[in-house]
Amino acid sequence: MYKLQKLQYLYQDLEPYIDTHTMGVHYNKHAKNYLNKLNNLLIKNNYNFNYSLEELTFHINEFPNEDKEDILFNLGGVLNHNLYFSSINPNHNMPFGNLKTAINNKYKSYDNFLQKLKEKALSLKGSGYTFLVINNNDLDMVNTKNQETPLQYGLIPLLNIDMWEHAYYLNYKNEKEEYLNNLFNILDFTNASNIYNNLIK
Repeated sequence: MYKLQKLQYLYQDLEPYIDTHTMGVHYNKHAKNYLNKLNNLLIKNNYNFNYSLEELTFHINEFPNEDKEDILFNLGGVLNHNLYFSSINPNHNMPFGNLKTAINNKYKSYDNFLQKLKEKALSLKGSGYTFLVINNNDLDMVNTKNQETPLQYGLIPLLNIDMWEHAYYLNYKNEKEEYLNNLFNILDFTNASNIYNNLIK
C-alpha cells in the first residue's frame, strides 16, 4: 500500500505562519484520509501497487468506470498534499540553479514572481490549489479545482499552494491574502528546483 509521506519538519516548526494544530489536522486527518480512501479503493480492485503515485495518474483507465473518478480524486488528494508539504519549510529555501534563472527571466524578479503567484491564487474560486508548473518546457502558473492534479493535463507540478479552507481557516478565517503573504515566508523551493534543474538544462 501507499504510505503517508514523512514531513521534513515538526508541526510547530511552521509557526507563527501556520499553527501547530492546523498542521497536525491537515497532515493526520485530511492528507491521511485521502491516502486511506485511495488504498482501500485500489485494494478493492485487486491493484498490486506496481506504479508510483505519479504513474498511477496515467493508468486510471485500467480501473472500472464505477471507481475511476473516486480513485483519481483521492489520488489527487495524496499527490497535491505531498507537494504542498514539500513546498513549505521553516528554512524558507529560495529557488536555485536553472529554476532561479527561469523565474528571473520570466517574471523579472523573485518579488514580482510572488506577486503573480498571489494574484493567481486569489483568482481561484472555491477549493483547490495554485501550482507552479512546467508547461512545454516553460514556467507557468495554473489553478486546479478540488483535487485535480496538473499531471492530468500534461503539466509537471513543481510547487503548490493549498487553497482549501482547512489549510488556513483556523489562523486566517477568510483573509486569503494574509495567509498567502505569511505563507511566502516559509515557501521551500528545494523540491521544485531539483525537479526543474533535472528536467530543464
